[in-house]
Amino acid sequence: MDNFTLVRPEHLNHYGYLFGGIMLQWVDENAWMAATREYPGRNLVTVGMDACRFKHQVENGSILRFNLTKVKAGRTSVTYNVIVYADAPGSAAETEVFSISVTFVNLNKNGKPCTLKL
Repeated sequence: MDNFTLVRPEHLNHYGYLFGGIMLQWVDENAWMAATREYPGRNLVTVGMDACRFKHQVENGSILRFNLTKVKAGRTSVTYNVIVYADAPGSAAETEVFSISVTFVNLNKNGKPCTLKL
């Protein structure tokens, strides 16, 4: 699954590049959307993210592509690998700028982990 977003001035830090926290928010949201589409009707919450590394600065006006792939599904949880590519203004090609894995757990109405499958 691929999703896209545009980096705008309100997403930038005082150096003029994308805030890392904004990137993490977008990664979490996009991974959650992929999981929710694959497991509709489940109460999925983020339980963990692996170590992340920002590989390149992201400029204002860049178009980000979030590539999401399911890498593991357990009884109560699912993990997606997220690779983010940036198409900077005026660039002829995308550059990988960030990658991480995000794990979600399915919770019942009492907040306890429960099976993903119905």
